Amino acid sequence: MRTDHDKARELIALGESISDAEGAWLRTHLHECDACRDYGDGVNRMIRALRTVPLAADARLVRATQMRVRFHARRLREARERMWLVGTICFAVGLSATVSAPVLWRLFAWLGEQAGVSPVIWQAAFVCFGIAPVLVVSVFFLARGTHLAGGSDRSQPWK
Repeated sequence: MRTDHDKARELIALGESISDAEGAWLRTHLHECDACRDYGDGVNRMIRALRTVPLAADARLVRATQMRVRFHARRLREARERMWLVGTICFAVGLSATVSAPVLWRLFAWLGEQAGVSPVIWQAAFVCFGIAPVLVVSVFFLARGTHLAGGSDRSQPWK
């Protein structure tokens, strides 16, 4: 069974990441409980002591970290470039569809009249003609495995 002392020690261990209500409860408890107050003071002294110890990273660790940061920065830059390309292509496709759809509609209507086909048939053909490119591209991406993936396995830059 968890006591108030256990709760106070857990909150002390969390440090500044506790809510305002928990902080208020902890302050009240520490005001009333000498043992928990001493525990909190000891934890604070230990944290201050640890913050005064200088840390020096090994040169290999620094190089490896720099390499990983550069690798991920390059991947983010490539992803941004691909997304710019995708956005530009989407705009171009939307613009061309807006311009060509009325022309194609008239063409399908004219072909339907010339062939003596009912309007429902040529209208269905128009819709299929509009959907076909999307289906082809979707099958291409499914066959490729990933959407806009780079060509090589870049999940491990250190290999």
